[in-house]
Amino acid sequence: MTVASLTRRWAAIPRIPGALILFWLLLAVIGPLLAPFAPGEVVSRTVFAPISAHHILGTDYLGRDVLTRLLCGTSSTVLLCAAATLLACTGGVFLGMIAALKQGVTDTLLSRFMDGVISIPSLLSALVAVAAFGSSVPVLVLAMSLIYMPGSYRTSRMLALSVARRDFVLAARMRGEKAGYIVLREILPNMTGPVMADVGLRFIYSVRLLSNLSFLGVGLQPPMTDLGSLTRENLLGLVYGAPAVIAPALTIAVLTVGLNLALDSNRREPG
Repeated sequence: MTVASLTRRWAAIPRIPGALILFWLLLAVIGPLLAPFAPGEVVSRTVFAPISAHHILGTDYLGRDVLTRLLCGTSSTVLLCAAATLLACTGGVFLGMIAALKQGVTDTLLSRFMDGVISIPSLLSALVAVAAFGSSVPVLVLAMSLIYMPGSYRTSRMLALSVARRDFVLAARMRGEKAGYIVLREILPNMTGPVMADVGLRFIYSVRLLSNLSFLGVGLQPPMTDLGSLTRENLLGLVYGAPAVIAPALTIAVLTVGLNLALDSNRREPG
């Protein structure tokens, strides 16, 4: 796909959803640099302090600045889930296109393997991976990518099967073009819109899974933090209506819904 075509597709995204994408990406990259305190620094003797001029979102259960923790937690969540989504969708899309193009034994073997993986509940698979290999960042990213690759594979395979029957793909085959050329130049550009919408769903699933793992205490481990662990560690703040527990939960909702709307707005039919 050329730079011009990518620019046209980006321009097709409405301004508000496009701004949401840029906002979360920028926040993930520069958010920790904007934090007023160190993430683990105890800055107040008052726990679950309310909103004030010194602490815009109050303090948490140890007296740490919630805004600082939220910026760092959002960065960890977005970057980890984006990496997992990129790996899952890249592998799933290309395997799906290869299966649709080759069909036969290749399609059967790949499809049965993916069906076996997707039949296992995602949280159970992640818990098994964490129990076997630990809860380090590489393990979490690889586990989430393998868990959500089958869903991306099934979606891309269905789209690729539809595109592969088009006349321009048949013409490319008649010209003797190689499989790589057909996949990259003929099939992939004609299924980009629906694939991008599916990427949004995989990202939401990754955020939900990582938050669930961290809420159970088996996700990112201290001193690292993410939105799920911020919610879990400040649960006692519900009694006081503290921003320390409300802010990360609200951030998860805004992050997932906003990005899904942004990517879904660019959905197009293949072809």
